[in-house]
Amino acid sequence: MTASIEVRLQNALDVALERGERGVQIAVFIGGELVLQGAAGTADDLGTAVTHDTLFPIFSVTKGLSATALHIQVERGLVDLDEPVARYWPEFAAEGKGNIRVRDVLVQQSGVPQMPPGTTPELLGDWDWCVTGLARLKPLFPPGKSSYASISYGWQLGEIVRRTDVKGRSFADFVTEEIFEPLGVEDYHLGMGGENHDRVAQLYTAGNLRPRPSEYRELAMPTTITPGPIWNDPVFYDAVVPGAGGIASATGVARFFSLLANRGRLGDVRLLAEDRVMSFTEPRPRSDEYDEVLGQVPWIGCGGYWLGGPTPPAEPVIGTNPHILASNGSGGSIGWADPDSTLAVAICHNRMFRINPPLPPEEHPFTALGELARSLVGERSLVE
Repeated sequence: MTASIEVRLQNALDVALERGERGVQIAVFIGGELVLQGAAGTADDLGTAVTHDTLFPIFSVTKGLSATALHIQVERGLVDLDEPVARYWPEFAAEGKGNIRVRDVLVQQSGVPQMPPGTTPELLGDWDWCVTGLARLKPLFPPGKSSYASISYGWQLGEIVRRTDVKGRSFADFVTEEIFEPLGVEDYHLGMGGENHDRVAQLYTAGNLRPRPSEYRELAMPTTITPGPIWNDPVFYDAVVPGAGGIASATGVARFFSLLANRGRLGDVRLLAEDRVMSFTEPRPRSDEYDEVLGQVPWIGCGGYWLGGPTPPAEPVIGTNPHILASNGSGGSIGWADPDSTLAVAICHNRMFRINPPLPPEEHPFTALGELARSLVGERSLVE
């Protein structure tokens, strides 16, 4: 990159550190090409420098990956969003859930946001235990009501994908073979299999995390598995938690979002039709409804991704274009795609701060990084 962009990148990283960050990464793709990487700060108490190879727990950023896996099955005619979940997963019909549609789960309106009673870190690694427990749950709300599934979202979508996969693969293998490998995505993990733990940054919690907003929050995100420093335990690294448990680098996340930024195609690989991707930018039904689980209005589109737009309710770092598709994670890691400009960006970090409600731009550690990423769209010729 040019000297000017290097200086601006360093300045933006310095702002993030000045606003409290411990370690931070950014990666930017335009037109499917990597145009910017940056890293700063420390990964752990030993002072290990964050590099492009550092990995971070990214929590709900992973939801965008789970939604995309489902859309691939829809693209192939194997799943119909307007059919009941129970068509593909019969056990899910228990306790009055027979009318919950796949679409309801996708856009966080299933009415079943909770985790099974007795969930522990160790049980997160037992896929069958998780999906069996989820199938037995009684809804907390009627279908169609906003009910953010903080942790369970990934298993609800992932089990549909698994049951409709013609090869009968695990969800993690499906993602690896149908998304990561074709797109050349590296350093993005759903379960680490006991490897590369030494590359994962240590998590810290800032003092301005918002307290739990309601009684439903504890059901959806029990204190035994609440994202934060307890996730420094390697048992979380190895569990396949597709709604909140990815371990990744910013470059890996941003390359994945390049698929959406380029309207379903990355290089010679097309996984989703262009019109399908653009349909994701439409707000979901009852899009202005307050969510009693999340404690805010989730600005979510019909594809299951968060959208750009005015703040609130949109996340300010990603920009105001309503066509932006994003996934933000507990504590602040985020990835987004702008299909109007082919821009894909990811920011990963290890100092978790309040995202509910979003920090104002003048306080947010990533404001300058987001502004820099957007500015590169008009300067692409200047970037190597």
